[in-house]
Amino acid sequence: MRVLLTNDDGIFAKGIEALYEALVAEHDVVVVAPETEQSAVGHAITFLDPLRVKPVKRNGAFFGHACSGTPADCVKLAIRELMRPLPDVVVSGINLGANVGINVLYSGTVSAATEGAILGFPAVAVSIDSFEPSDFSAATEAVLRILDRIRRFGLPRGVSLNVNVPNVPASQVRGIRVTHQGQLTYQESYDRRVDPRNRVYYWLTGNIVETENSPDADVQALADHYISVTPIQHDLTHYGMLEELKRWGLEREAAAGPSEKLAGRAG
Repeated sequence: MRVLLTNDDGIFAKGIEALYEALVAEHDVVVVAPETEQSAVGHAITFLDPLRVKPVKRNGAFFGHACSGTPADCVKLAIRELMRPLPDVVVSGINLGANVGINVLYSGTVSAATEGAILGFPAVAVSIDSFEPSDFSAATEAVLRILDRIRRFGLPRGVSLNVNVPNVPASQVRGIRVTHQGQLTYQESYDRRVDPRNRVYYWLTGNIVETENSPDADVQALADHYISVTPIQHDLTHYGMLEELKRWGLEREAAAGPSEKLAGRAG
């Protein structure tokens, strides 16, 4: 398969290098990744400034294209301008730190895959539950297996797979669970500091204080040493609320003219 490989940790991160080395043995891989770390930028795209691209070498050989923008920029630019022929699949990762629960919305890694899905391509985001992993093999093996299934079965348009891998030796991974996006509750605060020029700045910090313990939740699968695979989509509509909103009478009120509204309130 022809793979567009990106991430949010930046083109020089260890995770994308490990994934590239695993993929290139079986696939045609093109790397377009952020020039610098873009963690937690979500689905931001750049349109107030130009995007710049430059070739990058790793270990003395051409590795890929570094883009000055966000992960979503990288995917959009690669598909619209840089890749010919187009990719069969978009892969984003390996991200340092799990992307489960509400983190999915903040994640640049997940958003890169989501951008691929928006543009009509099967896509996979993969993260490992550590900021200092010693072994990427379980994650790379999971991606290879998932790409094989995508090749055989495909994905519905607009759907991407969010994959999270526990930070344990590959021999201790208990398998794969198909999961839903779990619930996480954070206790957040800002660490107020003062720089050497006596200017105040703030650094976000926080801890997880509550997690969903359903075995089918992504966060619990990780805790149980399973690889979590969650199908996600960019349609954020809460369909169960549509009929309830109609019962609120908003549509009828909007359809009434100004004089009718005033008369109704006066009565």
